[in-house]
Amino acid sequence: MKTYRYATRLNSFASNAHAYWPDLSGKPTPMQLAERAATAKGLTDLDLNYPDHAEDDIKAQTRRLAEMGLGVNGLAMRYYTNPGFKLGAFTHPDPAVRQEAIDLTKRGIDAARETGADLMTIWLGQDGFDYSFQADYNKMWADEVDAIREVADHDPACMVSIEYKPNEPRAFSLLPDMATTLLAIKEAGSPNLGVTLDFAHVLYADEVPAFAAAMITRHSKLLGVHLNDGYGKRDDGLMVGSVNTKATLELLVQIQKDGYDGAIYFDTFPDASGLDPVAECEANIATVESLLRAADRLTADNRLGEAVGRQDAVTSQQIVNAALEGS
Repeated sequence: MKTYRYATRLNSFASNAHAYWPDLSGKPTPMQLAERAATAKGLTDLDLNYPDHAEDDIKAQTRRLAEMGLGVNGLAMRYYTNPGFKLGAFTHPDPAVRQEAIDLTKRGIDAARETGADLMTIWLGQDGFDYSFQADYNKMWADEVDAIREVADHDPACMVSIEYKPNEPRAFSLLPDMATTLLAIKEAGSPNLGVTLDFAHVLYADEVPAFAAAMITRHSKLLGVHLNDGYGKRDDGLMVGSVNTKATLELLVQIQKDGYDGAIYFDTFPDASGLDPVAECEANIATVESLLRAADRLTADNRLGEAVGRQDAVTSQQIVNAALEGS
């Protein structure tokens, strides 16, 4: 069975905080969240939000995480430091604010490299629009592509991965789906650019996860896989495989076929309903391990390839059902 590193959303571990920290006053610190995350069996890595989770001495912070048994898979940009970013980070109409977002991202890339990681994930949720006649679309697109190129070229040894999402917080994101994101990457032209596929984002972009992964690999690089689940109406962040089990299995089969060797990252929201985040993380890992075993059974079954080659859905569904049952 393919072995992956398992990473997680650190803020998940603030869920039901007083069950773990009965005397907690205020919010838990990032390192307290990491200590709780480290108790999850099978978890190997964290992604740190930048600048939210990064300490001034991030090398020392990385050493403390290593002592807990956790690596740093990469950093993920968050554009909350300037309220002006609500109107756009890389696409803000004020060049000074736009440059501030670019410079912040470059500092984040530098911080990622100090941890020993070579991955920066950028989610540009603020870059978009809410009204007709609010945006100069050509200028906004040019600003986005130019900024992506500038941050990618800052350190060619660090991979910069774009995580797309249809909307939220803006009504319409400038990079809402797989095809648009690939177009931006093509125009930017930097070889260290790629895509992070978030399962719930893909669902409510009305895409099929395995197909999106195949096209990303065909035209760029799949640099991150965020597993979760949902009903396709919003970013639900539900446990892996809880709604769309077969689509999750198909995605795992596809990324193995395409040679993905990055971490599996759990972008789930146990805090939304007060779940035990450690138990939820362990359940996600157990689900992925079970689906990976099913993926191995499918990969070894020549009948599936033959059925897919004929587009014979009846036979393929029977074979997949048997693999999920362990037979």
